[in-house]
Amino acid sequence: MNKFKIFSLALVITTIAKAQDLEPAKKAIDAEQFEKAKSLLKSVIQAKPSNGKAAFLLGTIYLKQNISDSASIYFQKGLSASEGARLNNIGLGQLDLDANNKTAAQAKFDLVIKELKKKDTEEYVYIARAFMNADKPDYKSAIAVLTKAATANPNDAQVQLALGDAYYGDKNQNDSYRAYLNAFQFDNSLIRAKMQLGVLLKGAKAYTEAVKSYDEVISINQNYGPVYRELAETYYLWANNVPKTYTENIQKALSFYEKYMSLTDYSINSRMRHADFLILAKDYKALELEANKMKELDGVNPRILRYLGYSAYENGNIDGALDALQKFTSNTSNKIIPRDYLYLGQAKIKKGASVDGKSVEATQLASGIADIKKAVEMEPLAANELNEIGKKLYDQKAFAAAAAVFEAAVTNPNSKNYLIDNFYLGNSLYYDNTRKDVVKPDPIALQKADTAFGNVITASPTTQDAYIFRARTNRLLENDEMMATYYQQYLDVVTAKGEEEVTKNKAKFIESYNNMASTFANTDKAKAKELLNKTLALDPANAYALEAIKLLK
Repeated sequence: MNKFKIFSLALVITTIAKAQDLEPAKKAIDAEQFEKAKSLLKSVIQAKPSNGKAAFLLGTIYLKQNISDSASIYFQKGLSASEGARLNNIGLGQLDLDANNKTAAQAKFDLVIKELKKKDTEEYVYIARAFMNADKPDYKSAIAVLTKAATANPNDAQVQLALGDAYYGDKNQNDSYRAYLNAFQFDNSLIRAKMQLGVLLKGAKAYTEAVKSYDEVISINQNYGPVYRELAETYYLWANNVPKTYTENIQKALSFYEKYMSLTDYSINSRMRHADFLILAKDYKALELEANKMKELDGVNPRILRYLGYSAYENGNIDGALDALQKFTSNTSNKIIPRDYLYLGQAKIKKGASVDGKSVEATQLASGIADIKKAVEMEPLAANELNEIGKKLYDQKAFAAAAAVFEAAVTNPNSKNYLIDNFYLGNSLYYDNTRKDVVKPDPIALQKADTAFGNVITASPTTQDAYIFRARTNRLLENDEMMATYYQQYLDVVTAKGEEEVTKNKAKFIESYNNMASTFANTDKAKAKELLNKTLALDPANAYALEAIKLLK
């Protein structure tokens, strides 16, 4: 009996010791097995509530999962612990950074730093990661903190790994490479550092070399989940940057992401990461399946509405998209992103579209455009997304709706599509005012079109169609002088490109000559006749030119 008691006591002691060992949890965090890590850390805290470091690590996982309330609870608990309490000030400091209160964050970091001994580096690493992981990353502050740590202990692998991340975030590839290389040399079990060398190659669009680098990581540990996520992202970028590889590489990307999921977990948070990747990969059928699985797991999580809304829209269920996205965006406590408003706006426009798709009910269009503008106001770079949206409407000949979208797009002059969006804006407005049912063209809309074509010409003076459409627009505005000016500029630009280009644009030359002739008919008959004869040289049977010359005699 005594032996049994001694054995039982030994078992309890061993269990507690294991519960208090943070290394398995830290390894699980590095492997992005967050649910496993949370379970391990909760066991540690249950066995020893005084372990402040366990509370801090648990809080940082919740921060990674965007569950700030739970993070704050564990950081506050950790502060009152008897061991490792000061780390929790770092976690609370990151919450301050997320709230745009850097002063409060720095005050908490200073409380930690003042207690450090000369060779202490772990706290510096966590402070640096707080700067990097904040909603608005501050890589320069992270580098400054890590430089102090590297001075104290230049051979610390974790310091070098964090420096690599900070330099990478600061777009300093050379120093990032050296830091990652140092980290792996100082500790060859730190395969994340080796994986990051592949990430650098991915960022440089050296996709073949990046894949080879990841394969080296797999040869060390084929069950290291994050490397498969990186492979997925690399093949996704490869597919998009080399279009001829798209079909093959996007399938590889999706396959590797599934592998990543199988090696991490299928928790709601992991499924959300998967859903985000499916959006990037534009696999909306799979997104719908994932969204419904998430709904079964956690029917009250509001973010699931985003995935339900996106997939419903892309899969043709407009009412389902509207229902999900309106519920999601109407709750101000939800973390709404610009894409949410882009999809909501598109859904409203689609809902209001006529059967032939050529018109959109005014109220739905106005509401949809208001949502699209919200997206651009939240993030000006969202304007990059509007080109595709506007072109779909333009191709359907829904010119009024297309014009409204392109007008929102050109509010950001730094958009990568600024020039082409201006061209489409001008064209949309022009064609909307030449519809058969238009009684009188809208001069305000046409002035906007004129300005848009002017923007194209300023940015790209050899874009010939901008001149002819500007001339046509001014013809509708009954501004004969400017109409003639732009037709002449069109002729000059095309002629400068050579005889072959002139031959290809014969019909537009005839249009230009005839319209310019009509302008000069009352002020300069000789000039008008000269232009009409140029038309007849290209088309001897041109009815307008023949009739006009008779009238000028």
